[in-house]
Amino acid sequence: MLNQKIKVRDLKLWYGKFEALHGVDLDIYENEITAFIGPSGCGKSTLIKTLNRMNDLVENCRIEGTVELDGKDIYSKKVELNDLRKRVGMVFQQPNPFPKSIYDNIAFGPRTHGIKKKSDLDEIVERSLRQAAIWDEVKDYLDRNALSISGGQQQRICIARALAVEPDVLLMDEPTSALDPISTAKIEELVMELKKDYTIVMVTHNMQQASRISDRTAFFLNGDIIEQDLTRQLFTKPKEEQTENYISGRFG
Repeated sequence: MLNQKIKVRDLKLWYGKFEALHGVDLDIYENEITAFIGPSGCGKSTLIKTLNRMNDLVENCRIEGTVELDGKDIYSKKVELNDLRKRVGMVFQQPNPFPKSIYDNIAFGPRTHGIKKKSDLDEIVERSLRQAAIWDEVKDYLDRNALSISGGQQQRICIARALAVEPDVLLMDEPTSALDPISTAKIEELVMELKKDYTIVMVTHNMQQASRISDRTAFFLNGDIIEQDLTRQLFTKPKEEQTENYISGRFG
């Protein structure tokens, strides 16, 4: 029996007067990779940011509907934002390590949450870098500035930084779009490994990537989810004509 991790119901979102999401319903299941596909400006990134309330930072953004994490509405006034963002981590399109050492990048979150003991931090840093499949590449120069390494390595550092606070869910907004094919392959391999321990939601413009690594896919168009299904079903026998047109390259 699949455990439902996130349940989105009738979610509407406005930036000022512009309605970016029109009553979205979505189910995200534990220990799966859910991919969001669709053309630019269709609502994919807007929706992924609602899942850990990143849109709270956007002026004139208004939201209606519910987003439940393990059955609890994350937009309830009782929800502590720091706790939510500890449970639901985010990795962005452009690698964005802090201008600090590799070690301090990974230790940043645990320190923020009160972990100060060096031996505990050492353990978390090593575990997180191992989980992000980059420990062997950086273990001998953890004091090096994270901005001095390659883009692909920086992105894995950002993934390790997100994992260091032990989230339940990892949101990834086009995490490989700025990377070369070799780095992209490493991140894809890593994401498939991470789903054993985490629930992963990924926005991607790359339909081949979605078909390679995701368990389920949701196709977005103009602020609506047109179709959501098991990935192999959606890519081989889509139910909606718009989905068929998009995945066959007729538009987008």
